[in-house]
Amino acid sequence: MQDDVSMAGPQRYLMVTADDFGIGPATSEGVLDAAACGAITSSVLLVNSPYAESAVRAWRQRGCPMELGWHPNLTLDGPILERARVPSLAGPDGRFWPLNAFLRRWFAGCLRDEEIEIELDAQFQRFSELTGQQPGTVNTHQHVGVFAPVGHILMYVLERHGCYPHLRAVRESWGTLLRVPGARIKRTLLNCLGRGLARAQESRQHAGNDWLIGITDPKWVQRPTFFQRWLATVGGNCVELMCHPGHWDETLLGRDGQIGDGLQQRRVDELHLLRQPAFLETVRAAGFTLASPSQINRSRFCHVHAA
Repeated sequence: MQDDVSMAGPQRYLMVTADDFGIGPATSEGVLDAAACGAITSSVLLVNSPYAESAVRAWRQRGCPMELGWHPNLTLDGPILERARVPSLAGPDGRFWPLNAFLRRWFAGCLRDEEIEIELDAQFQRFSELTGQQPGTVNTHQHVGVFAPVGHILMYVLERHGCYPHLRAVRESWGTLLRVPGARIKRTLLNCLGRGLARAQESRQHAGNDWLIGITDPKWVQRPTFFQRWLATVGGNCVELMCHPGHWDETLLGRDGQIGDGLQQRRVDELHLLRQPAFLETVRAAGFTLASPSQINRSRFCHVHAA
């Protein structure tokens, strides 16, 4: 990958971000394998995972093959802080409420803003401790940032630390939504909520992508043309492709899915597709140049914070 990019001219740039780095050892190894073949440009770390520290160590041992960012998380494993400090976010077992329960509690107004803030701040500091740097890219696990006020609190935490990374905008063009099948109800909901948050991000000078692609159900990833459909359809000059590559990982069972729900196999299928020569050929055929989020930020937005 080139050292820097220029946003001048008609060139289109694609960030390929592997979510969930550190969720489990085999998953992290799969992400590193995808990076080694040049298929991804960044990944984001789940700092509260019991496997986060070993994942960062493996990333360093492999020569830091992709940019590593932060994956703020409120729905998997336990909080960084003691449960007594964030009781609205964690159940009696001391673990975060899973997504469905999180959303019910969000809808009922049971989640406390101040607890979200201090937990996200603790996760930010944990990322800095593990990696020795601030994140160049940030996106929330299971897109919880689109559920107000989580995304706004996250921006406040980043701003307080003087950190302005690439912040994923969860928005998809309506044309892509219509033409690419899979999880359309979920994508429509996220799109409606994400567009509002994206506007707030822009008003607060947080860099982000034009469009996000890759949200789907596990069954669609089994198709050899999965990535080709997205890349051939999406518009925009700065696009982020979200993916979840990984090897089969027993440590995820009971934490992030069960046998038979397709979530584990989806990671294996995505890794297989990313490692095929056809993936990078499709990227080029669609007119994209691969770039990391920080490369995009330096070229598009460095003038905003020069003062």
